[in-house]
Amino acid sequence: MNETEAPTGPPAPTGALPAPARAPRVHYAWVVAGVSLLVLLGSAGFRSTPSLMMDALHIEFGWSMGTISSASSVNLTLYGLTAPFAAALMDRFGVRLVVVCALLTISVGAGLTMLMREPWQLVLCWGVLVGLGSGSMAGAFATTITGRWFRARQGLVTGVLTAAGAAGNLVFLPLGAWLVEQHGWRSAVVVVSLAASAVAVPVLLLMRERPAELGLLPYGATEPPPAPAVGERVLVRSLRVLREAARARAFWLLAGSFAICGATTAGLVGTHFIPAAHDHGLPVTTAAGLLALIGVFDVIGTVASGWFTDRFDAGRLLIVYYGLRGLSLLLLPQLFAGSLEPPILAFVIFYGLDWVATVPPTVALCRRHFGEDAPIVFGWALACHQIGAAVVAGLAGFARDALGDYDLTWYAAGGLCAVAVLLCLALRTGTPERTAPAPS
Repeated sequence: MNETEAPTGPPAPTGALPAPARAPRVHYAWVVAGVSLLVLLGSAGFRSTPSLMMDALHIEFGWSMGTISSASSVNLTLYGLTAPFAAALMDRFGVRLVVVCALLTISVGAGLTMLMREPWQLVLCWGVLVGLGSGSMAGAFATTITGRWFRARQGLVTGVLTAAGAAGNLVFLPLGAWLVEQHGWRSAVVVVSLAASAVAVPVLLLMRERPAELGLLPYGATEPPPAPAVGERVLVRSLRVLREAARARAFWLLAGSFAICGATTAGLVGTHFIPAAHDHGLPVTTAAGLLALIGVFDVIGTVASGWFTDRFDAGRLLIVYYGLRGLSLLLLPQLFAGSLEPPILAFVIFYGLDWVATVPPTVALCRRHFGEDAPIVFGWALACHQIGAAVVAGLAGFARDALGDYDLTWYAAGGLCAVAVLLCLALRTGTPERTAPAPS
């Protein structure tokens, strides 16, 4: 161990300056987790805004739902494809630099949306720029933070950070819906642009890369972690990890089930729930409130899922989650009404508890099978998640244009969840196939 690494070791039991006298009352890992939570809160809100603008853009510009949905599809695709490279970029250039650049990219993309006049400009601003920015703060970010800063409570912290996505909707969806209805869609994108810039400030001031920078061990650790590998190019490392992971059956089962997760959450419900409810006579503000309420129960469900993941078999949890989600989606077409009724509230509660509860057990399975490369492997699984979301977001919009309603898409989503259950059953029959990282 070299001189710069010495402070990271466990403190000696005796000495002139014993470590406990200087030990912080609150481990700095919780500060980093708090900043990460704020970033992910904002990131979720930035992604939720397009669903609020679909009807407004349709009325103002005459664009079809399929055309508007194409911007969401590009956004979701880039969000996913950026994730594995973002994890490697964070290893190479640091979390703070990558996250600040991502937030500023979102701010610029959202701000430029106010000037658009053609559909391709919506795709460029909200699809490409906001997609790249939000993808850099995707699930691989939470996996990187928990992997570097925590040894104990990893499942719980992963669940809390994942739940930040839903909690962000609690803030942005009702506010955004009110702004769109009262002041037009441009006011909502101004708020997104300013919020993205504001969130960058605490990242600059408080984010740290690793516990060793502060002379600390990760929370719950009793010995220093291995020194991080250096020198490998970002693109090379991301592709190397993908190549090695692709040799494992577990990767394809995880990626396939997670693609269905994205299709049945962000792709369908996250993008089309508001216009679908509006088709049945619900005001946009009421529909946005319901989607935000899904976020309330998602916070509960995802944090609970993190707690469960620390205690129960992750594969079994995924089977339960996908089965319950499929059931709720099959029932949804019968629950919509022109006013707020108990059946749709029951769906909101039931579905909300399951919204992204799949993330903590999926992250745990990535760690079980792929070790230190788990953040990048999860980034590739997240890319599949977002590609699934992107495909369904676009197809559902075109189905709405062709059929006049969304009913077929809800039934198809329920069927996809049954496929995810089968994939997770196959995953539980295998054994962990840990891929060894190549030397740098």
